[in-house]
Amino acid sequence: MKKAAVYFTEKITPEAVVQMYQMLKKELPGKVAVKVHSGEKGNQNYLRPAFLKPMVAAVNGTVVECNTAYEGERNTTGKHIRLIQAHGWSRHFNVDLMDAEGPDLVLDIPNGKILRENHVGKHIANYDSMLVLSHFKGHPAGGYGGALKQLSIGCASSAGKSLIHSGGYTNDQSIVWNHMAEQDAFCEAMADAAGSVMEYFRGNTAFVNMMCNLSVDCDCCAVAEDPCMKDIGILSSLDPVALDQACMDLVCQSKDPGRDHFLQRVESMHGTHTIDAAAKLGFGTKEYELITVD
Repeated sequence: MKKAAVYFTEKITPEAVVQMYQMLKKELPGKVAVKVHSGEKGNQNYLRPAFLKPMVAAVNGTVVECNTAYEGERNTTGKHIRLIQAHGWSRHFNVDLMDAEGPDLVLDIPNGKILRENHVGKHIANYDSMLVLSHFKGHPAGGYGGALKQLSIGCASSAGKSLIHSGGYTNDQSIVWNHMAEQDAFCEAMADAAGSVMEYFRGNTAFVNMMCNLSVDCDCCAVAEDPCMKDIGILSSLDPVALDQACMDLVCQSKDPGRDHFLQRVESMHGTHTIDAAAKLGFGTKEYELITVD
C-alpha cells in the first residue's frame, strides 16, 4: 500500500477546517452525513457547533450522532436529543440521531479479529457518504480518540457500542460494564467496527482531525481534565489510519511539557494498538506523507 497523503496546518479556525477538507480534492457524493462528537453534559472541551458550521455548510451535510452505552445524558434517545438541543447543535444544523429508533443496521465483518458484526444506527442507510470531523484528544477507555474512534464507537448504536466494549459478548448496555473485553481485544474490536463502516461507504469518506483542547479525557466525560498541551493544528486525510498515526506522531514529537501526561494516558490503555489493528485489517496504512499547508 502506498503512502497516504495527510495534510497539516497550524491554523485552528472554522475556515481552516474547510481548507483542510478542500485539500483532499474529494467531492463527497449525494447526501452527506457529518459525524461529530456532540459532547457530554458538563464537558468543557468538545468542539462547539459554531466552529464547525462553515464545514457542515460546505458539504450541505446533516450532523449525525448515536446514543451512548454508559450512564449520562446521552444513553437514551430522549435525553440525548434534549442535550443536543441544549448544546446548540439543533440551532445550527439538521441533526440526525442515527439510532433514535430500531432496529439497528447490522454490518457483517467477515474478517474481523474480534467482531463478526457491527450494529450501527439504522439511519446511516439514508446517507451516500460521510465526513468525519474528529476532536483528537485522550480517552479513558481507548487511550485516545480520533478518526478511528468516530468510525467505530461513534457510528455504532448503543447496542453496537456495547458489543465493541465487551468484545462481542453482549449488546445490552445494562450489563456491558460487567463484561468488558480485555484491553487489546477492545482496541481490535474498535478497528473491526471502523473497517465495517469504511466498507459500507466504499471510499465515499473523508476525515478531518482537530488537535486542540488536548485533554487526556474524551468529550464523553462529564468531568474532564482541562487540556494538558497547547493546540497543535488541523489534519486531514482520506485514510483514517494514516490520519490518527500522524496525529499521534505530532504528539510524540512535541516539546510541550504536557506531552508525557498525554502519552501516559495513551500508553496506559494501549491506544496505538487500535491503529496497528486497523492497519492490519487493510483499510488504511500507517505510512504517510505529511504535507504542510500555509
